[in-house]
Amino acid sequence: MRLLLGLVVGLVSICAGWAAGSNDFLVCSHTNRAGQVLPYRLLVPNNYDSQRSYPVILYLHGAAARGTNNAEPLNWGPLLFLDEALRAKHQFFLVVPQCPLDSGWLQIRGARPEWSDALEHSVEVVAKVLPAQYRLDPKRRYITGVSMGGGGVWMTVLRRPSFFAAAVPVCASGFPDLVVPRAAEVPVWVFHSDDDHIVPVHYARDMVSAWKKNGGKPKYTEYTGLKHSSWKKAYTEMEMFDWLFQQHNP
Repeated sequence: MRLLLGLVVGLVSICAGWAAGSNDFLVCSHTNRAGQVLPYRLLVPNNYDSQRSYPVILYLHGAAARGTNNAEPLNWGPLLFLDEALRAKHQFFLVVPQCPLDSGWLQIRGARPEWSDALEHSVEVVAKVLPAQYRLDPKRRYITGVSMGGGGVWMTVLRRPSFFAAAVPVCASGFPDLVVPRAAEVPVWVFHSDDDHIVPVHYARDMVSAWKKNGGKPKYTEYTGLKHSSWKKAYTEMEMFDWLFQQHNP
């Protein structure tokens, strides 16, 4: 068993992993100043070298993966990131947090959606916790998510456009009325299926249109016949990963 305990600006972060049966993901949790505990899984690059810096991807799961068993979110996309060809070609960290069963990545404050505590906590892990333990490249932070998590991706880019260098929302609803030119500068690659029966495809089309109207240059892939499982193909697209890791902030 591997156990890492870090004290980060008064915060506690614990990671434990097993050589076998863990799918290479460390089992982690982080407690913030408010005493809130965020369970998450962490994929570390093969042959991690502390003398170089690495890109990091924050993955946000959908509603079905909420709870306290932080292995469940891995079943909705992250296990595909273990592809040997992908990990041989690109060295990266993957952070997979889990929000509580009675919460989501967004919540309504007043009349508009905003970050939930879980989403703010997750970004804190990427911004402060992991950089205290590993060498992460602050210019190459990325965010992706499916369904409910994809909505969190859109809102994160809208509310904090300078933090992530690129975003990949998958089978997600969106907020076209909230798109502004600064947010549209963020490179995005949107994935959806034309027959999605849970989140209709017009949500993706509307966000792509809003991005373009505000000066952005979004990439968009619309699959046929995958219903709400477009993530099963999106996260196997090597071209998408090649594009993603080319993006960086100034």
